[in-house]
Amino acid sequence: MLAYAITNSKTLENITNNPDIILYRDKENKNYNVDAKEFLRNARNLGFKRVFLHGNYKLAHELKADGVHLRRDQVADIVKAKELGLFVVYSSHNTNEAKRAKELDVNMVTFSPIFTTPNKGIPVGIKELEKLIEAISLPVIALGGVLTKKQIQECKSAGAYGFASIRYFHS
Repeated sequence: MLAYAITNSKTLENITNNPDIILYRDKENKNYNVDAKEFLRNARNLGFKRVFLHGNYKLAHELKADGVHLRRDQVADIVKAKELGLFVVYSSHNTNEAKRAKELDVNMVTFSPIFTTPNKGIPVGIKELEKLIEAISLPVIALGGVLTKKQIQECKSAGAYGFASIRYFHS
């Protein structure tokens, strides 16, 4: 099962549990472009194989990141990012969003929040995750409140291709 760590530059060196992909997400950072370059360099120096940037496909391409994770309001950017040769992950919160992303040839979607997580609303739960996976033939990453090996196993049993988390990788 694919393990997808979400972090910022301040916590990069504290990442645990060996993620397959590491995503630089720092929504409040006014120096995101400058810090993204440093993050990529540091992540590679620490041995992370696949490093993605959040939300900025042009910067991801310029800095030679391995991919980009686009927000739900960036569905139109999927095609542009793919044209630049980026691996594209798209944040979906329902089946229609995931289907639209699939039509645009996205590589993977996240679906969230699966479990309770701060400031993310009511969790959709494992049953909705299963329904989404059945509805699309696309790798689905379970996101939101994934903190334990038991929850990871529940996501895997539901058919998720992987899981993404912030807190699981900072334990």
